[in-house]
Amino acid sequence: MGPGARWSRHVPVVVSLLAGAAAWEIAAHFTTRAFWAPLSETLESLAESARSGVLTRQAASSFQLYLSGLALAIFAGAPFGLLLARVRWLRVALENYIMMLYATPMVALIPFILSMMGFGFAPKVLVVFLFAVFPILYNTVEGARSIRPELIEVAHAFRSSEWQLWRDVMIPYTLPFAMTGIRQAIARGLVGMVAAEFFLSPSGLGQMIMMGSQNFDTAGLLAAILVIVLLGVGFMDFGRYLEGRFASWRGNDR
Repeated sequence: MGPGARWSRHVPVVVSLLAGAAAWEIAAHFTTRAFWAPLSETLESLAESARSGVLTRQAASSFQLYLSGLALAIFAGAPFGLLLARVRWLRVALENYIMMLYATPMVALIPFILSMMGFGFAPKVLVVFLFAVFPILYNTVEGARSIRPELIEVAHAFRSSEWQLWRDVMIPYTLPFAMTGIRQAIARGLVGMVAAEFFLSPSGLGQMIMMGSQNFDTAGLLAAILVIVLLGVGFMDFGRYLEGRFASWRGNDR
């Protein structure tokens, strides 16, 4: 693919972003500043927060919380999903509970977490973990259960041990499904991060949003939301890239 063809692929994205920015700026002139701030004022507020160090400090706090909860969700959800797929009686015993928790609005559990763990970093991490873990767990279980029985039979025919079966069949086959769950967890984890910073002790970007709302500083509020959106888009693009890399081999398996 030549340079011209590569650039042409990005033209619709650039045009769409420019159109969205123009619509944002124009819409602000038809509403009050207390309701909606122009993009230019939002970027000025963002630059001012960055210069004062507030943005860096608050973003670092949110980033630490988010990555801690997401990492725990990945390292707990994926292995446990494989275990549930492999151990049938355990899956039958827990499947209904997992589905109920997956369908439960996690925001509703925050008061219980607050009453049990109080304020602090740990309960916030738990909230992010609960938001993020179930997509990973569910996709991993479904991926492992979709392994073709012939692959398991071949592994047994070659006298593979349980560990070899996991290493050579289950983990490689399930990895693309787990990556899909991780990509979904990236977005849900951001929602959990903001919810934790709202309803537990205010901190990070969630605190910036609350302060902007309370002070009628719409530009500051939108600036914090814009940072969260950009982080989410960046993480999801990275997750999509990893998913494509890990899923590329499946085209030869069909």
